[in-house]
Amino acid sequence: MKMLKRVVLYALIGSPLAVLAQPDEVQYNPNSLDPIARYEQHYKRRVWRTIDLREKQNKGFFARNGEISKLIMDAAKSGEIAEIFQSDSLKTKWSRSDFMGKLQATPPQSFPAWDPATPYYLNDVVSFNGKNYESQIDNNSGVNPTTAKNGEWTVTKQGAGLDYLPNQVYRINLVEDMIFDKRRSRLYYDIQALELSAFDDATGTFKSLGWFKYKDLEKVFRNNPEKAIWFNRQNTAQNKNYADAFLLRFFKGVIYKVENPDDNTLDDVYRANNRPYYEGVWAREWEEMKLMEMEHNLWEY
Repeated sequence: MKMLKRVVLYALIGSPLAVLAQPDEVQYNPNSLDPIARYEQHYKRRVWRTIDLREKQNKGFFARNGEISKLIMDAAKSGEIAEIFQSDSLKTKWSRSDFMGKLQATPPQSFPAWDPATPYYLNDVVSFNGKNYESQIDNNSGVNPTTAKNGEWTVTKQGAGLDYLPNQVYRINLVEDMIFDKRRSRLYYDIQALELSAFDDATGTFKSLGWFKYKDLEKVFRNNPEKAIWFNRQNTAQNKNYADAFLLRFFKGVIYKVENPDDNTLDDVYRANNRPYYEGVWAREWEEMKLMEMEHNLWEY
C-alpha cells in the first residue's frame, strides 16, 4: 500500500514538470504584419497570386515615375531593405552583390586587361583594377591608367551592365494567408511576401529579382509617403499610400497556387493530367470562386 501511494505521489508531482518540459507551440507568425494567434484561427489557407501591374486595375501601383517596383528596388539598393530572399519560404537570403547582379538586364561587357607593353590608340578601352579606362591619345604605351598625369587615360562607363528600368519590372508575385478569426468573426488577408519579376528577353521567361518580407515593405511604404503613392485615376484627392492600397485590396491578383501537399501550381496539376492550357486558366478563376464561397459559408454557419 505504501508503495502504491509513492507511485501516485510521484505521478502527481512529475506530470506538471513533464508538461512544462514540452516545447511551446509557436502561436504567432513572425512574418505577419498583424499576427493572429493560432488558437484564434478557425480557418486558414495560403494563396499565391500574380499581379500584372500593366492591368488597368493595377495601374495605381504603376504610375509613370511612381512605380512600386522603382521604390522597392531603390530601397533594396540603398540598404533600407536589409533582407532579400531567394524564395517565398523567406529563409535563404541573397547577398547584396547577388541582388545587384540580378538587376542587370544586360550583363557587363569585358575588355582586355591593360598591358604596359601593348601600345593603345585613341578610344581603346582596357580594364584595370576593376575599372574600365579609355585611351585619350594614340600610341599610348606604358602609362598606368590609375596614375596617368597628363590625361592619357580616363575612366569610362563603356561596357557597364544595364539594369532593368522600373517600367520593365511589371510583375509581382504575392503570397498571403487567408485567416478567419473566430474571436472577431472576420476574414483577414495576411500578406507574407512579395516577389519582383522582370521579363528576360534572352530566355523568354520571367526572371525573379528577389522575394521581400511584406513587413519590411510596409515599413518602407510608411517611411516614404511622398514616393509610395497609389494613384487614384478617378479622384487624385484620394490617392493612397501603397500600404493602405494593399490593406484595402485595391489590386487584382490572379491565383496561381493554393497550398497543397505536393506544392504544385494549378498549371502543374493540369499539365500533369495532359489537360489543355485554357482549363488551367479556368481553374484559377474557379479557385477564386471556391474561396469566396468558403468565406460565405463561414458567415452562413
